Amino acid sequence: MSIDSNLPLSLDDVSFDAGGERHIHGISYDFAAGPRTVILGPNGAGKSLLLRLCHGLLTPSTGIVQSTGRQAMLFQNPIMLRRSAAANIAYALAINGVPARERPARVQMALSRVGLEAFAQRAARALSVGQQQRLALTRAWALEPELLFLDEPTASLDPAATRAIEQAIDDVHNSGAKIIMTTHDLAQARRLADEVLFLHHGRLLEAGAADMFFSRPKSREAAAFLEGELLW
Repeated sequence: MSIDSNLPLSLDDVSFDAGGERHIHGISYDFAAGPRTVILGPNGAGKSLLLRLCHGLLTPSTGIVQSTGRQAMLFQNPIMLRRSAAANIAYALAINGVPARERPARVQMALSRVGLEAFAQRAARALSVGQQQRLALTRAWALEPELLFLDEPTASLDPAATRAIEQAIDDVHNSGAKIIMTTHDLAQARRLADEVLFLHHGRLLEAGAADMFFSRPKSREAAAFLEGELLW
């Protein structure tokens, strides 16, 4: 399977086994550049596993993951280095080969994007949880990725922090990066998704435009999920 410039990521019959069990079952999908993709499903559906397979953190047991362009990923609980907020970003730039002379301006721009310029010299671990998540997001964004993976980016955040992260996600999207994210929050998915992938027991049951998914789900499982029923 080949990828053209409009397909930054493609899955071809991807499965993943662990502990003697199959957790992802033969998923094939072409992610188009542009639309924000939200992966939905009940707990244990395989959302985070699929995201890690897409990013290359896990190797599929069968099938092929093909991607083009620079990638970055924001985890649910990002690691903050024992450095200032600015130094966290500068370190990420350094290990990704950004020349030293370019780093100060890139760091300043990154912090100002998410309203953290006043905290540049504060220890990252002394920031609030919401501020740490914004820092982690802009640390990834500073690498100028063409694909940005977000795993439950607002889990455990209060409404104000969630709003700030969602605004930053919009800004990343508007800068031209492809967003692929997981969330357990249906309201957030309605706000952010352009397209939805719905997983259940590691199987891709639905994929398509977000408005169609939310108004007319095709599968019984998706309809039940949207009604708030417990799936197992």
